Amino acid sequence: MNLKKQVFYKLPEDHVQKLDQITAIIAKYEAKPSNLIMVLHAAQGIYGYLPYVIQKFIADKMNMPVSEVSGVVTFYSFFSTKPKGKHTILVCMGTACYVRGGKKLVDGLHKRLHVEVGDTTEDGKYTLSVARCIGACGLAPAMMIDDTVYKAVNPNKLESILSKY
Repeated sequence: MNLKKQVFYKLPEDHVQKLDQITAIIAKYEAKPSNLIMVLHAAQGIYGYLPYVIQKFIADKMNMPVSEVSGVVTFYSFFSTKPKGKHTILVCMGTACYVRGGKKLVDGLHKRLHVEVGDTTEDGKYTLSVARCIGACGLAPAMMIDDTVYKAVNPNKLESILSKY
């Protein structure tokens, strides 16, 4: 008698459709390990983030160890294992931005939003992140909210910038 391994995923019922979409993406990429990053990117687009249960689902569907999938997810900063807020605040901490006050921006955002770097506010509105460089050195200190770059930001400007969101 040949017994199949059954895996039970603890997800809300409304997420079943998302799992079907992820399954279709894996099929599109033929479950090849060389396509793992593309699958993870698409899965994060569908699900919003990549919690362990989704990583395990992808690993099982691609016949890979979950440790390999998890290793890729945790290595690349693009992937998130936690839900992200409606708006992502990205503070540049490259040399020019750091020297011109990037750390003060992080401290100011922490104080105003009551959130640590890498976390999301309790209301789900903002996720605070830092980057080594956003390529706006001449605009330092710079930060981004979603796709909008803000230049020469100082802690006094944070309130007016955040009020737009």
